[in-house]
Amino acid sequence: MDLATVVGLIGAFGMIVFTAINTAGSMIGLIRLLNLPSFALVILGSYFAVMISNNWATAIGCFGAIKRTFSVPAYNEQAIIQKLVAFSEKARREGLLALEDELEDLEDEFMKKGLRLVVDGTDQTIIRDLLELELSQVQTRHAVNINLLMAWSALAPGFGMMGTVIGLVNMLSNLEDKSSIGPNMAMALITTLYGSIVANTTIMPWGNKLRGQDTYEASVKEMIIEGVLSIQAGDNTRILAMKLLAYLTPTLRKSMEAELLKDG
Repeated sequence: MDLATVVGLIGAFGMIVFTAINTAGSMIGLIRLLNLPSFALVILGSYFAVMISNNWATAIGCFGAIKRTFSVPAYNEQAIIQKLVAFSEKARREGLLALEDELEDLEDEFMKKGLRLVVDGTDQTIIRDLLELELSQVQTRHAVNINLLMAWSALAPGFGMMGTVIGLVNMLSNLEDKSSIGPNMAMALITTLYGSIVANTTIMPWGNKLRGQDTYEASVKEMIIEGVLSIQAGDNTRILAMKLLAYLTPTLRKSMEAELLKDG
């Protein structure tokens, strides 16, 4: 589970609750912020608007994407690098065809596909084009959910403003009824608040989280591409290791350099 997502949500909503209670001096401040029509207008209204600009499968599929923001993608770059370095050593020692027996045990399908092309003697340019095409299509699929969430985050405040206008219209059209002014004004302000809360504490951060996950996956796949092509080119294993280590954070890189770049 991604603790950053969970703690962030709890913290953001916690601060809203804290402010509401302390501003009013009691729980009544929080209760005043609860308005079901405002909530329905902002959440459901903006989501239905999102559905208008997307097909059914995409609109429903965004909830699966949101679920992924609560999990930490683990590609284990260190293990990937160690595997590619081991393949490089074997290929230089026994030839590229010697890698064929190792491919079935590979769990990473992207790496397996690249190394299969290497073993089959495919031209380097074609291998790069094929792997980069697959990476591009993965990112295109990711972009669909990211763009949907960002569009949703832009629509939510707009629906909040609609609620504000509705509340003001009802208030101004019935000024003689003093008892209706308060509820209508509350509806007007609370709906705007809901639009801001929904956009800034959930939907937009979820979209940015997915964008970060996409960047992370793309970086790992780019590392694999470089490793596969380096193996095919017969690069010195030390050179290969240096290329792959460049994709790691400084902390992870330092922990692996002593092992992979040792002399001899």
